[in-house]
This record gives sequence, C-alpha cells and structure tokens, in this order.
Amino acid sequence: MRLFVAVVPPIEVVEDLSEFVEPRREHPDEDIRWAADEHWHITLAFLGDVPDWKTEELEERLERAAKRQQPFELQIAGAGAFPGVPDARVLYAGVRDDTDSLKHLSMTTRAAANRAGVPVEGRKFTPHVTLARLRRQLDVTRWVRVFDTYEGPTWTADSLQLIESRLGEGPGHSAAYRTVGEWDFLA
Repeated sequence: MRLFVAVVPPIEVVEDLSEFVEPRREHPDEDIRWAADEHWHITLAFLGDVPDWKTEELEERLERAAKRQQPFELQIAGAGAFPGVPDARVLYAGVRDDTDSLKHLSMTTRAAANRAGVPVEGRKFTPHVTLARLRRQLDVTRWVRVFDTYEGPTWTADSLQLIESRLGEGPGHSAAYRTVGEWDFLA
C-alpha cells in the first residue's frame, strides 16, 4: 500500500478554504490541476509503498505516538509553492502553528515509522495543504499573492490518520484516498 500520515482539517475549515479557492478554480488553466477539497490534509510523513506485513506494527506505533500528543491549535493561512514560486510544481496554502506542535508530531510519526521498519522520505517538513499541482514548472507569483491573503478559522488538531493513496483511481485519474487508521490525541 502507498501510505502517508496526516492531520486532516475538520469539515468547517475545509468549507471555509473551499469558499476562497472556488472562484479561482473557475478560471480555466490547463496547466493547473486543482486538488479536491476532500483530499486536503497536512502530510506529516510520506511513507511510500509499505508491505502489508508491516502495517500492523506501523499502526501500533502511530497509535502510541498519537496517545502522547496533546491537541493543539492550527490555522490555514498564507501560501507558497514547491520547489519555489518562480519554478513551481505545487501550489499550497500555509499552516500556522504557533507552538511548533506539527513539527514535533511530524518528527514523532517519522520516528514511529522508522521503528516499524518503514523508511520515511527525508524532505524537510513544511506544513501545508496542497491546493494544486502544475503540469509543468510555472511562475506562480500571482497565485501566491492571491492565496497569501487567506486566513482561515483556527481549529484544534486532535487526531492523526494513516491514509492509503491509490494513484489514478480517483476522478479524472487523480489519486483515491482511504483512511486506514485514525488515532485521537491524548485527551
């Protein structure tokens, strides 16, 4: 299974962001593939292809990591692009985390995966919600300026999810997501 660990915003946060994004989706641009609202999440650790026989231990370790985490406040705000604004392949909304809890949780989930024998992609953690993928590298300065004005509602992150991604099985040959496990943080 192709897996990643994520924090998923609540529906009211998704709806607020969707209201802001929707008018921009209406401007046709064949180079931009907008992410579906139901796919919006904050990736903590991308695990790639994980053999079925490793998932049980992985789930146990992720559950332990979640049980050690206190709930914390987040806000989707600002924007950016990977690898950079002038040569973007991904346009994203930023995530404000005044306590660095997401960074800590990302390190914890990556360590849990490594202890379960599942290597984690080693990219630097940048909390974000992917809004769109670009078919070719583009300068997205104008898009980042627009999305940089967005400040969503503050919300409490209180769980993490292990999500399976099936490439090409969603609408329009996008990825289809399925939650494999979800664990609440320490109450």
